[in-house]
Amino acid sequence: MFTVPPISPERLPELLRLMPKAELHIHIEGSLEPELIFALAQRNKITLPYPDVESLRRAYAFTNLQSFLDIYYAGASVLITEQDFYDMARAYFVRAAADNVVHAELFFDPQTHTARGIAMETVINGLHRACVDAKAELGVSAALILCFLRHLSEEEAFETLEQALPLRDKFIGVGLDSSEVGHPPEKFARVFARCRELGLHLVAHAGEEGPPAYVWAALDVLKVERIDHGVQSVKDPALMRRLAQDRIALTVCPLSNQKLCVFPDLADHNLGQLLDAGLAATVNSDDPAYFGGYMNDNFVQTFAATGLTAQHAYQLAANSFEASFIDEPAKRAFTERLQNCFATS
Repeated sequence: MFTVPPISPERLPELLRLMPKAELHIHIEGSLEPELIFALAQRNKITLPYPDVESLRRAYAFTNLQSFLDIYYAGASVLITEQDFYDMARAYFVRAAADNVVHAELFFDPQTHTARGIAMETVINGLHRACVDAKAELGVSAALILCFLRHLSEEEAFETLEQALPLRDKFIGVGLDSSEVGHPPEKFARVFARCRELGLHLVAHAGEEGPPAYVWAALDVLKVERIDHGVQSVKDPALMRRLAQDRIALTVCPLSNQKLCVFPDLADHNLGQLLDAGLAATVNSDDPAYFGGYMNDNFVQTFAATGLTAQHAYQLAANSFEASFIDEPAKRAFTERLQNCFATS
């Protein structure tokens, strides 16, 4: 275990910004800033139900997950061409690089686009090209994870998988997102079994608004490798022991949790409790354009609100590399960079 040298609270925010980190829970459609939404709408001759950027930004007042999803899907309607998807991802990578994100695994929601008549190839090719350029031009390694929308049927998820398989070399795994409550993981047992046969990595949203039972089902029925969110796990001591023992990472999104009223006050967030229980928790931005912050915003604001320490910061960043789907040499190299950052701070 790497022991962090003494670091004063005054210096901690700068260290949080400088430390290398991986982002494992970012919905790329949720990185669409209002300015880019309006630019793409103009380019594609789409009329938005908001007169200007500020009117749209004022609409970002959410009371729960569903109220967010309603406006999220409206924003995605401006994405039409491969270049649109490229530009969206490129804008995220520029921000990520500025936050010292050195590796990112991006969620994307193809059903949001194919339902509008956008070809699967248009979506994946645009995003993949941005990933390639991010590595070459910004030094950010990146990969794509295709997410099924859980409010739709498993049959529709199978159809989406089949549409995507010709592009199998351009994404590394599948996930499960959208409206959680009322859509338990078991609903997608067969399609996840098929994805496992195909050698795809498996993750799923569980335990954000849904109960610990959803986390158990994601682990035991879907057999996922990571739990996205998972903050409700603290309500089940046996589940907490399981997550710690098996090193199942939780991709926690603090500002998202606050914005969607999972924790109305950031000071009450249970991130420290998860870490102190030995869980491989990580910090991520979820849908940063909508939830008030990218990676460094999440770290700095959460640490200021909760009193987490430099040791916690190191553990969160180290967990992010451990939980990523990169190879072991890359994990070791990133972890070494992280240790050097703390040793010389």
